[in-house]
Amino acid sequence: MEQEDDVSLINKAISGNGDAFTLLFQRYYTFLYKYLLKLTLNEDTSSELAQETMVKCYQNLASYKGEGKFSTWMISVASRLYIDTIRKKEREKKKITRIMHTLSRQLNWNSQNSGMEWSDTFTDFNQLDGKVRTPILLRHYYGYTYEEIGNMLGIKPGTVKSRVHNGIKMLRKEWEVDE
Repeated sequence: MEQEDDVSLINKAISGNGDAFTLLFQRYYTFLYKYLLKLTLNEDTSSELAQETMVKCYQNLASYKGEGKFSTWMISVASRLYIDTIRKKEREKKKITRIMHTLSRQLNWNSQNSGMEWSDTFTDFNQLDGKVRTPILLRHYYGYTYEEIGNMLGIKPGTVKSRVHNGIKMLRKEWEVDE
């Protein structure tokens, strides 16, 4: 019965009845959100993907064939959007990593050509993730407290402390390997 009701609502929505799609949206949003929450383990990401999925479903409603449940079709749309999001984040991460390596090499080359001493320590430091590198720089180079850094970065002081500790630990491990 619900399948028939969905088909009726879908046909009305395709014909331009906005209320029909609103009913579909209300019927399936919680189901969709819970699915995405289990998939992403992040409330904000789940909410964004659920909204994006519903927009995509609305835009492509005419492509729904009615061969399976509407919820199944909607989940497939959400799953593809999630996979696209992961791929996009990976591409961005790789791009940032390439940029960081290039900048580090350029700084090293520029410092050598201008007679400045460039240590391997700074090169290793530049290879750290920004989430770790920033607190270390603010703490040990600029002398800010963990609380001040937490306020600047919008994170808890304990998180700052653990990032500083773990970052320094990673650097020490790298130096032990080099020796």
